Amino acid sequence: MASNAKIVIRKKPNKEGLYPLAIRITKNRRSTYHYVGHYIDLKDWDEKNLRVRKSHTNADRLNNLISTKLLEANKTLIDLQSDKKDFSANQIKEELYSESKSSTFYEVANDFLSELESNKKLSQLSTDKARVNHVINFNKSKQLTFQEIDESFLRKFRIYLKKLNLSERSVVNNLVVIRTIYNRAIKMGIVDRKFYPFGAGKIRIKFPETEKIGLTKKDIKSFESAKNLTENETHARNVWLFSFYFAGIRAADLLKIKWSDIYDDRLHYRMNKNSKLLSLKIPEKVFPILEYYKPEKQNNDDFVFPEMKKADFKDAQDVYAKTKTATKKFNKYLIGVAKKAKVTKKVTMHIARHSFGHISEDKIPIKMLQKLYRHSSVTTTIKYQANFIHKDADDALDSVVNF
Repeated sequence: MASNAKIVIRKKPNKEGLYPLAIRITKNRRSTYHYVGHYIDLKDWDEKNLRVRKSHTNADRLNNLISTKLLEANKTLIDLQSDKKDFSANQIKEELYSESKSSTFYEVANDFLSELESNKKLSQLSTDKARVNHVINFNKSKQLTFQEIDESFLRKFRIYLKKLNLSERSVVNNLVVIRTIYNRAIKMGIVDRKFYPFGAGKIRIKFPETEKIGLTKKDIKSFESAKNLTENETHARNVWLFSFYFAGIRAADLLKIKWSDIYDDRLHYRMNKNSKLLSLKIPEKVFPILEYYKPEKQNNDDFVFPEMKKADFKDAQDVYAKTKTATKKFNKYLIGVAKKAKVTKKVTMHIARHSFGHISEDKIPIKMLQKLYRHSSVTTTIKYQANFIHKDADDALDSVVNF
């Protein structure tokens, strides 16, 4: 597919409220950005003609600069196409601006975060942005070179994170982001691999084992039959059970389900995380939940659950924000449901997935579980399900101590 370069104004203002001009490079619907180095007021930007308006004091100079930058970019794109080289948007950017590469951790991290935003990976953007900020706050400066990020730096950084009361898993996730950005800098030629601080004999990243707790069959039945729920608690329980009945479908996917996705007594939906298309038979217990929301159905393209009815799907940030707010609200009301159901375990939306895994144990073939969980790799399914299969270990223990 053809690639192209276009001048745009990025909707990310600086402290003065001015917006950056950037060259957007797009290939196969994937975009990356190279900042020109100038900021302007939104009122000085002609969106239709992609030019700086005359109202700006340096309009002529900026427009000449933009023309020059675009000419250089398009010339390189034509050369690449003539050579029949198939580059990604990121590789094209690297080819175009190899002489003006970012040099600091902050600059490379900013490029990394910008690409997450461009590719609408907003959940990862939110968490990784906080992790990048941890590095900057620890260093007390944005002028951090990659050679400075050595083993000593990382050990001190780990201590710093623990003083912030972060869990061991969160500490590791922070190190993973640094490793990702460092590898990016190596590929860009900013730092030599000999300075790489991770790996054997250096800083090893090892994920701590986490305990995944799910509800039992008895817990689920109590949850299903809980009485005297408020309207908000009833809604939260419905959403949670809907997720559980479909093997722990994620909230981000669940809230986007439309009535048009339900036909022939099956649910057809595409996962947001990996774009996988799935078709599942609707369990009998789901039909009463669907009936509960039918009075609010406006048309066949309406959402089953109300949270996304007013979302602007042209604005990925709005969709992400509404999903996050809804999940937080559900978790809040699930506390009340659990209390009335006399379930002592902490119940959150994500626990629906753990509960399905806990109850299924080793009853379902692993390949089928992979399909139900929507995992890309069966290895992921095996590791996930290992948290809930305890029968062999329990039997072995009983065989020794029960005498």
